[in-house]
Amino acid sequence: MDWLNVLRLGKHLFIHKPRILSIFSPIHLLSIFTIGSLIYEILMVRKGEIEKHSKMMTLLFYLGLVLTGAFTLLPNRIMYTVIFS
Repeated sequence: MDWLNVLRLGKHLFIHKPRILSIFSPIHLLSIFTIGSLIYEILMVRKGEIEKHSKMMTLLFYLGLVLTGAFTLLPNRIMYTVIFS
């Protein structure tokens, strides 16, 4: 992951639909988790713990695909309408 992708994570903090938790949406939690995971993974590489880094990057990759795919298919979202209507 390069720095441009890390910066793109910040734009998700300004998405306010659907509002599930006050002014926050599930994408906020995913973005914060991703940013925190990236910081942790960089620390693991610097410490030389490559196996932990590799496992966390793999977990982040799969969670990013599965979780964001699930959020895309929530009711009242564009992809939900495209697929299920």
